[in-house]
Amino acid sequence: MSPPKREGPRINEDIEVSEVRLVAEDGEQLGVVALDAALQRAADSGLDLVEVSPNASPPVCKIIDYGKLKYQEQKKKNEARKKQKTIEVKEIKLRPNIDTHDYDVKMRSARRFIDDGDKVKVTLRFRGREMAHQDLGAQVLERVRGELDEIAKVEQMPKMEGRQMVMVMSPR
Repeated sequence: MSPPKREGPRINEDIEVSEVRLVAEDGEQLGVVALDAALQRAADSGLDLVEVSPNASPPVCKIIDYGKLKYQEQKKKNEARKKQKTIEVKEIKLRPNIDTHDYDVKMRSARRFIDDGDKVKVTLRFRGREMAHQDLGAQVLERVRGELDEIAKVEQMPKMEGRQMVMVMSPR
């Protein structure tokens, strides 16, 4: 049974070639040397021989502290993950005959969601006889679109889905 395959670059005795292009710990090019000499030089300096470019001919190896290299790579990964923003879809529910104050409160939250970089799904729910007055619902959604026009664009135009009319807006 073979030993488990290790992630990352090969180091020290795992390197399986006769000659390597060696780079010293300070970045100085030492040229093509025998693997034994490269391993000896790394051992003398108390560091590891790490294969940084295995596909080159001969492979490029660098004398560095492998633990430090892994730590720096992990830090880079975490930094990249920290910088990315996941876009969420926030939902705001309205009714066709919504009062002005209630409408203003909903618009404040919609503005806040868009400023945070999230999409906003505006759902207008019809009940009972309100289904006969879908034009009123369309007017409310038009009003929402007009108010948020300078900070958001309509990603999905208003459309009926059963008893509700839905519109999706995303930040500009």
